[in-house]
Amino acid sequence: MTIEEVRDQFPYLKLGKIYLNHASLSPVPQLVIDRANLFLKRRSETHIDDMSQYIHDAEEAKQKLALLLNGDPDRFAFFDNTSTGLNILAQGLDWKPGDRVLLNDVEFPSNVYPFLNLKNLGVEIDFVHSKKGAVSSDDILAAVRPETRLISISAVQFLSGYRANLKRIGEYCRENGIIFSVDAIQALGALPVDVKECNIDFLSSGTQKWLLGLMGLSFIYITEELQHEITPRFVGWASMDDQTSMLEYNFSFKKSADALQNGTINMIGVNALIGALDLIHTVGINRIESRIIEHTLYMNDRLQAIGVKPLSAKYKTKNLSGIVSFSSPRAKMIHQKLTEAKISSSLREGFVRLSHHFYNTTEELETAVEVIRTCKHK
Repeated sequence: MTIEEVRDQFPYLKLGKIYLNHASLSPVPQLVIDRANLFLKRRSETHIDDMSQYIHDAEEAKQKLALLLNGDPDRFAFFDNTSTGLNILAQGLDWKPGDRVLLNDVEFPSNVYPFLNLKNLGVEIDFVHSKKGAVSSDDILAAVRPETRLISISAVQFLSGYRANLKRIGEYCRENGIIFSVDAIQALGALPVDVKECNIDFLSSGTQKWLLGLMGLSFIYITEELQHEITPRFVGWASMDDQTSMLEYNFSFKKSADALQNGTINMIGVNALIGALDLIHTVGINRIESRIIEHTLYMNDRLQAIGVKPLSAKYKTKNLSGIVSFSSPRAKMIHQKLTEAKISSSLREGFVRLSHHFYNTTEELETAVEVIRTCKHK
């Protein structure tokens, strides 16, 4: 599939607009619209109460997620958002007073509050201090204490776009018996993440950003070993191994990650995810990554040429993502002018954040740079 064919998938682009805000929400491609409409057609006309079809859809989505992340399909389960997944981990472990969780000071709140909520159990939370929006693996590992039980980090930081060295952190955690948790929402769909190569014990992600899916659906990945340490806090009929005997109440959990689900899941979101993953797999995640990084390097160079200093210009190529952010005394005006020019971006913590996906073009990026240049020299 060519980039031109991919761009034809996005009705938004036919309106003469430029979308550089994938770190917030993505436009919905036609494959996602078609798959969601297929689900609605079934629900309204043909397979209204065919539960076997819905089970098949969920399994199909897990197969495609497993292909993307190099995990086993039965290690995935569906929820409503990234925060819910991280709360399942935080609330499911048997914490002891004095246990420590290692975070950092530039995490999105979804990866902070579930662990801060453990302080009433005597759990201590340590924050690694960032440097220019980045938290290196060296700094993270240097902050580990003997009592550190869990490290949780975003695969890509939401503001700076800094891409973590998951493999190095995961290897250290595996060697030292530390649980390794990853918030992957700013990476999946844009960059490869291999849960086995990186020794990831737990991963949570929504589908509405780089994965090109819908709001209201997320998923977790959990190793079988870690699941044995988790006590499900919210249980229901869908958690149980036997779903045919409704009145016997056999309290026996499923062996798969589905044990952590407690009821009906967001099936229109699951079907939308199937369509999105079909597009991502057709293009290829390595090809997607290559194009995104190429464009990030381009943006770093072009912005610096007009006197703007993006955070990502200081990072090594291996630590880049599709996020390019810069601070400016005129940040609000720049964001407003970009919006007026029909260019979607974000204003975060005094930074203008641009986040391009693989289907964006250099011409679109150059248009954004020109708007920023005119703002800077006013």
